[in-house]
Amino acid sequence: MPRMTRPARRAAAVALSVTTAFALTSCAGASSSGGGTAPKIEVSTTIPQDPVTLTLAYSNDPPTKTLIDGFTKKHPNVTIKPQMTPFNDYIKSIKLSMSSDSAPDIAQYNPGAMNSLVPAGLILDLSPWSQAYGWSGKFPPASLEVLSSDKSAKQFGTGSLYAVPGGLSVLGVFYNKKIVTEVPKTLADFETAMAKAKEAGRTPLSMGALQVGGFQLWNALLNVTGDVDAYRSWVYGKPGGTIVNPAARQAAQTITDWAKKGYIPSGASATSDPDALAGFAKGDTAFVITGNWAAQTLETEMKDDVGFFLMPTPSADKPAQVASGASVAYAISAKSKHPNVAAAFLDYLSSPEAAKIEFDGGFMPVDTKAELGATGLRGDIAKVFAPVAQGNGIVPFPDYASPGMIDKLTPGIQGLINSKMTPDAFLTSLQESWEAHHGS
Repeated sequence: MPRMTRPARRAAAVALSVTTAFALTSCAGASSSGGGTAPKIEVSTTIPQDPVTLTLAYSNDPPTKTLIDGFTKKHPNVTIKPQMTPFNDYIKSIKLSMSSDSAPDIAQYNPGAMNSLVPAGLILDLSPWSQAYGWSGKFPPASLEVLSSDKSAKQFGTGSLYAVPGGLSVLGVFYNKKIVTEVPKTLADFETAMAKAKEAGRTPLSMGALQVGGFQLWNALLNVTGDVDAYRSWVYGKPGGTIVNPAARQAAQTITDWAKKGYIPSGASATSDPDALAGFAKGDTAFVITGNWAAQTLETEMKDDVGFFLMPTPSADKPAQVASGASVAYAISAKSKHPNVAAAFLDYLSSPEAAKIEFDGGFMPVDTKAELGATGLRGDIAKVFAPVAQGNGIVPFPDYASPGMIDKLTPGIQGLINSKMTPDAFLTSLQESWEAHHGS
């Protein structure tokens, strides 16, 4: 705007905190594609007692400052200065600032920016700290997989780890309980519920296809009907990856069919995501497909009349275990003078204390087993999110597949809605963008 069995968290892993006196004999260094030798860093999980000041560059995601406050309260000798940049300017600004002599110590991860930062060796390979802190047992492995890449930053899910998440998200279906009295158990049930809403003079599905809402619907459909491994291979840029397949074509055809049946509003292509959400919140719409980030707004507007479920599968015998999601993640600058302290902050993001901050900030917690005491709508979300996150079920959004992918996805879905683009043409346009970046 993005999965594998997570080992059970053992007490020893929880006890491994940032104050543990533990050091590796191995050293860490920045990635480098230029053949030079990067400075080596003695990796330690000990926080020094002397005053330390870090800077953290981030976009407009709500939990960042609160997470900083939580960490510095535990470590009062550490000061972290936040540097916020609006999302639309972040990619350009972070590329410039990370290459400057005053680069921030920690930077919010963005795949668009990493395409240049990783090959240039401007952010650290976090693998040594991952080993030191046991991150593979603290973070959902899928959330680390998508933040790993080769040194060219073109193939993800492989190579080295360059960031860790500080908050997760999940895509699903919000429903109006006054209109939909029973959660659909299958994809056919979902379509039947939309048909009933239309017959009753209600709007079946609110959609903001002017922005990302349209391709999120396509992605949600593909998640429950397609091959997850094949989809990941395409998004991650693995050789031979392709989105031209029967399941992706059927998901695209479904959008055209639903538009023709009147389930998708005729004005969806000119509707923004905020307007689609606002339209649903008014109470005359059955469903809206978006992420957990909308929960607080909908709870405020609709109180107990809104619920949440994952897009249902074709068969009730195989309930949904896959959903699109992404993360607010953070990387460490290769120019940081205090990389071990920066890594300690990253480790803090996996703590039960941070989990509460992340959840209260509108994100799903990194510690998926943390006791949150969630009820109502957010209780619904937490209930379905945990098994998906722990079971390798969170997959990246499709715009992750190439830098220009979103420019194909958004108009492509608009074309499917108004029948000006065929499913085959839509998929071909996506694959062309993929091949332009990754090679055929």
